[in-house]
Amino acid sequence: MKQIGYALLFIVVLFSCKKEKKEAKIITPEVIEEKKEPPVITKYGYVLDNFNVIKDTVRPGDSFGAIMDAHGITRSRVFEISNKIKDTFNVARIMAGKPYMLLTSKDTTQKAQVFVYQNNKIDYTVIDFRDSIMAKKRKKPVKLVEKTASGTINSSLMQTFDDLDLNFLVAYDMADIYAWTIDFTRLQAGDRFKVKYTEKFIDDTIPAGVDKIKAAYFEHIGKPIYAFRFEEDSINGAIDYFDEEANNLRRAFLTAPVKFSRISSRYNLRRRIKYYGNKVRPHRGTDFAAPIGTPILATADGIVTKSERRGGNGKYVKIRHNATYDTQYLHMSRQAVKVGEFVRQGDVIGYIGMTGNTGGPHVCYRFWKNGKEVDPFKQDLPASKPLSDSLRPKFFNHIEPIKAELDSIQFKPQEIL
Repeated sequence: MKQIGYALLFIVVLFSCKKEKKEAKIITPEVIEEKKEPPVITKYGYVLDNFNVIKDTVRPGDSFGAIMDAHGITRSRVFEISNKIKDTFNVARIMAGKPYMLLTSKDTTQKAQVFVYQNNKIDYTVIDFRDSIMAKKRKKPVKLVEKTASGTINSSLMQTFDDLDLNFLVAYDMADIYAWTIDFTRLQAGDRFKVKYTEKFIDDTIPAGVDKIKAAYFEHIGKPIYAFRFEEDSINGAIDYFDEEANNLRRAFLTAPVKFSRISSRYNLRRRIKYYGNKVRPHRGTDFAAPIGTPILATADGIVTKSERRGGNGKYVKIRHNATYDTQYLHMSRQAVKVGEFVRQGDVIGYIGMTGNTGGPHVCYRFWKNGKEVDPFKQDLPASKPLSDSLRPKFFNHIEPIKAELDSIQFKPQEIL
């Protein structure tokens, strides 16, 4: 009897389990999608989502006042802003072609609140006039990238850099470094160079100029000239370039008053001058031909003794350097200095022109020694002092690995026409 009871109980349990299995539902877990917050975009220290953003470029004829007026700022407010920030930024000096960003309110007025002006690729000015008025000068983050380059001269340094697709600013800096030792108007086909420098980049990809040349090598007419950047005085930040024997490359006088020009006529006391009907007339200067408006540089420190226009000289400047030397620069389109002004070597003192007796744009560079006009290229001019004995061990340790790297750079061949 018990066995029958157990059997019935087993059947009941079995069927009830099957029924439960039949009625069981499959529950799918609910997938909850995580909402991603949009990234917060900031620029120049402002969350851009909080404003309407207007990016534009200053157009010819635009002014700060006109830009503000077009975006709801009254003239009285513009005057207040201009006056408040004048020590930081002169609004009258905004230039056509410069980019700017305007942040305006998101309400119906869309009134301007922040003006960001791009002074250059790196520097910018932020003018915030939401409540109180303030202006700040800022710089974009800059990445420095070390580079090397080499080349062989075909016609000119600039042309070689262009042919090799190198940064032309490096060529300008090299011309400055070697301005006392190499006459760049007389480069020879086959001259060659190597250079180690750092270049500036914004956002990793936008070139923003050359930071500095660390070392260079220039072989001119078979003569090698090294140049190593070295800080002589860390307190005053005195930095100069020296050769591998610690001699300063700087000289008392530059070899030319114009960068990348050519000598169209040399000092010659028996030259026949076409302008005067091919008559023999002494030419007591050296003519450097260049386009009108090219800057003319003081070849040495000194005091401006003359800045005037006179007869065949046209507009000219004369500089007294010391008790022995004077220099004179003729035929300028305009002068950039006044009598009594102290000028440094390399300062712009005027611009190439055609004033006075001249058949083409150039500067006639005259060199005076003890009151007599002489040929500057035949003078034994004073050199700068070499590096002090106390700094020489530090200098040689500094340049050893740099020179080894420079020497390992292979010259890029340049086809000589």
